Amino acid sequence: MSLKRSILKVQAALGNVRAMEKLHVDTYTEEIIIEVDGTRFATSELNEIYLDLVELAGYYYLKVIVVGSFHIKTWKGANLLIGGKNFELNLISDMQEIESDFSNVSNRSITQIDFIIEEQDIDKIEKSQIDKITISSKKKIACFDNIVITDEEE
Repeated sequence: MSLKRSILKVQAALGNVRAMEKLHVDTYTEEIIIEVDGTRFATSELNEIYLDLVELAGYYYLKVIVVGSFHIKTWKGANLLIGGKNFELNLISDMQEIESDFSNVSNRSITQIDFIIEEQDIDKIEKSQIDKITISSKKKIACFDNIVITDEEE
């Protein structure tokens, strides 16, 4: 057992809530990360992004899930920049309050964000037309250059 973990156990025994949280094994969040509900769209060195288009009462949303090191907590929303062949699409999040869920089992986070998309821009969301995806919030940025054309899990 490492010295750091031993110190955390002592602190938890003395009632330190943060130490207790660090020692807690979060299997619920880990299950969600393993079985992400969405279409794997792109990868980077530290993250994966899943994108799905959702229509609700005549409005269109891009449901985005980021799994990996991208971890945010903000009340100022997020931006999604999609760059492709002859176009650049800048989408703003539907919600302003966003918080990632962290799993201490795999040391990864899962972040779910909905972005409003106009009907005329839906055709641009094709893997073959997109070169780069960037998601940003506050000072956190995740860039995706490796667009997944064929998904191994299918």
